[in-house]
Amino acid sequence: MAAIDEIRLKSVFSEINMPLSDLQISKFSTYSGMLVDKNKVINLTAVTDSEGIIMKHFADSVLPLTMVDIPAGASLIDVGTGAGFPGIPIKIVRDDLALTLLDSLNKRVNFLHDVSDALNFGATCIHSRAEDGARGVLRETFDIAVARAVARLSVLSEYCLPYVKVGGKFLALKGSDCTVEIADAKPIIAKLGGEIADVTEYRLPNGDGRTIVVVEKVRGTPKEYPRRVVK
Repeated sequence: MAAIDEIRLKSVFSEINMPLSDLQISKFSTYSGMLVDKNKVINLTAVTDSEGIIMKHFADSVLPLTMVDIPAGASLIDVGTGAGFPGIPIKIVRDDLALTLLDSLNKRVNFLHDVSDALNFGATCIHSRAEDGARGVLRETFDIAVARAVARLSVLSEYCLPYVKVGGKFLALKGSDCTVEIADAKPIIAKLGGEIADVTEYRLPNGDGRTIVVVEKVRGTPKEYPRRVVK
């Protein structure tokens, strides 16, 4: 089932100062195999080669952990997780975290259930639109919300901040050159009860540029957010 070069995986994670145990390597290998196999049936990812999975999915998902302090045992929700990024790689390297994976497509959620079972994660996998899930029992219950998506930061913030409890954080994993996007998002972030605490630009080992935006939840989110149609 293995779909990645485990020696290369170990080397890349050592390069980013996150050395992997044999068990973690095994879990990454199992996950990648399941990802590639399931991708033949449903569209999960356009990246299926070993190098691409290691760099663009696995390293990309976990490198922000070297820049942000997440307390032991924290609850983390990955909003719009898709095939499980960044939540599942984060859980592999931080097994202490209580992981919730939320996605709007039931076929993907079924895949996430299978991965959670295979890796003995005990993750909570929820089929819901982001704006619907944040209006129910999940609202303001998580220490950390994370999203790795192409949506603008203003949109991501409205989807994600309602899940975060006051005192928690929203971590937005973005590409490079986000200055204008971040400036545009500040007004809605303030309305949602958040403040941008940190913006860090960095590069993956292959040179691709990335940005992590850390938003602290300083006040409760007004009940009218998230809106049904986010603009």
